[in-house]
Amino acid sequence: ILLGIMAGMFIAGGASASSTAMHAIGNVGLARFVAGAIFPVGLMMIVFIGGELFTGDCMMIFGVFTKKVKVVDLVRVLITVWISNLVGSVIFAYLVYASGQYNYTNGLLGAFTIKVALGKCTIPFGTAFASGILCNIFVCGAVLMGSAAKDAGGKVWAIFFPIMAFVVSGYEHCVANMYYIPAGIFAKSNPAYVQTAMETYGFTEDQIANLNWGSFFINSSIPVTLGNIVGGMIFISLLLYLVHKSSLEEK
Repeated sequence: ILLGIMAGMFIAGGASASSTAMHAIGNVGLARFVAGAIFPVGLMMIVFIGGELFTGDCMMIFGVFTKKVKVVDLVRVLITVWISNLVGSVIFAYLVYASGQYNYTNGLLGAFTIKVALGKCTIPFGTAFASGILCNIFVCGAVLMGSAAKDAGGKVWAIFFPIMAFVVSGYEHCVANMYYIPAGIFAKSNPAYVQTAMETYGFTEDQIANLNWGSFFINSSIPVTLGNIVGGMIFISLLLYLVHKSSLEEK
């Protein structure tokens, strides 16, 4: 649980820093490039300091395939880590809100935080699901590459590029969204941020009303989490197991 909370906070830290860096950049490609250059710090902190991240833990299914992990233990760990990641991310999101960071650029960062959260809460189920699959292919790839690297520098670069690729591509990560959407909900409680969001991005009050805890869990968390599970368990773990099955059986 404690490692899960830590991981949630570390991912939230990378998400918060990347939003701060990109919030006033008008060009979408450039904004995502800047965000992608910063966001990987979250996974780096998990790898070097410690933490249990839901998306990476999806690869525990490999242990089930090799009969070294029981299905019940896999389910127990994933549920525990998902909830713990959520706790850590929401705590970090509230602390960022309380710190006054969203006042940057005359409140534009607060408005941008609302925009990002609202966008993630209104993605169609199928789109969010597919995006979640693509995301965890990169995240699990980064975890495996980081584990394969022999020194600190190698781990940094092994993590950096796959995570940067998923952020630049705009794929959906359930734990990152545990920061982005609650952060937007907290920012929404400030009328000044809401007004700036309406003036800058053309949102209506009815649209902003769709940003709430219900839409967070139903419209984002469910499809993205399922997509992340498929990406990590099927597109990475199962394929690797099938590739190396004969050598594993020999051992």
